[in-house]
Amino acid sequence: MSNSVNLDTLYRQVIMDHYKNPRNKGVLEDSLTIDMNNPTCGDRIRLTLDIEDDIVKDAKFDGEGCSISMSSASMMTQAIKGKSLDKALQMSQIFSKMMVGEEYDEDIDLGDIESLQGVAKFPARIKCATLPWKAMEKGVNNTSNE
Repeated sequence: MSNSVNLDTLYRQVIMDHYKNPRNKGVLEDSLTIDMNNPTCGDRIRLTLDIEDDIVKDAKFDGEGCSISMSSASMMTQAIKGKSLDKALQMSQIFSKMMVGEEYDEDIDLGDIESLQGVAKFPARIKCATLPWKAMEKGVNNTSNE
């Protein structure tokens, strides 16, 4: 068995673990709320962010959708907690590049998020994976414009 097959299997296991045991599932009260959906496949997400002094203090998500969108939301909320808004946006840009197969700065540790890179092989699923990230970008950009 080749290394790429082993890696694909590991990545699938990580994605399914986040789907079956989502991290940060729920809603934060009195926080920034962003609702987004992907009409193509019906994925729907509500992202709530607690932002204080330009730091993501907490992040939770709720919604429904395929394993890709829900596990991506779980991984993203884990990854951005405690990060500056600039860092969260930078991670989102790296994730977007990874999704379309572009080169990205591999010095930035994406953790479990790297398990989603196989989605790039399935163009119809890229919107599923990027939905939570687009919601976060929208929320952060609206915060910085206030």
